[in-house]
Amino acid sequence: MLATGGTIVAALNLLKDRGVGNKQIRVISAVAAPPALQKLSEQFPGLHVYTGIIDPTVNDKGFIIPGLGDAGDRSYGT
Repeated sequence: MLATGGTIVAALNLLKDRGVGNKQIRVISAVAAPPALQKLSEQFPGLHVYTGIIDPTVNDKGFIIPGLGDAGDRSYGT
């Protein structure tokens, strides 16, 4: 999931610090929201992003709306 983009940006910065170029990277996500996609396009020009669906927004907690809800809780039954 790409909601606000914070986690993927941190991961991509690690790759960038190791000399990997934006055009060498492919990001694949089941669900994405505009804030994350905007952040990626601004900070990583030429990056390829593939997503199953783009949901309209995120809520005040940074969850994708309508999205999957709290995917971690759903995955682990917490």
